[in-house]
Amino acid sequence: MLAKYTPAISAQMKAAHATMRKLVPGAVEMVYDNWNGLVVGFGPTERASEAVLSLIALPDHVTICFLFGKKLPDPDKLLKGGGTRVRHYRLAAAGDLNKRAIRKLITLAIAQADPPFDTGIRNKLVIKSISAKQRPRRPAK
Repeated sequence: MLAKYTPAISAQMKAAHATMRKLVPGAVEMVYDNWNGLVVGFGPTERASEAVLSLIALPDHVTICFLFGKKLPDPDKLLKGGGTRVRHYRLAAAGDLNKRAIRKLITLAIAQADPPFDTGIRNKLVIKSISAKQRPRRPAK
């Protein structure tokens, strides 16, 4: 699925996903190759409504989404988005996931999961859907 993206975005998404796997033990990783981009949601079960975090690869960047982000304290004002629930942070590089403030937000999002994550089990990757129609995965030239 990442072969559709530029090598830079593909590498950034792979690195971000590897980091998230370590940060969210016991997660069910739900993959959606949808209209807008490639999404990997992280939740305690296979129910999409219970996911608390996601990564999305878009043609020109990778973003981490906090699916209940409006409820998270964000003293550094890092999160963007004006919806009723979701907030996001655009990654300049996968290493942004190692920033103290981002790690704190990830930890808080995991702590708010209902049901909680079972950190005693291995992560599980599930392909949920692949859309037949998709936007271009590379920036327009």
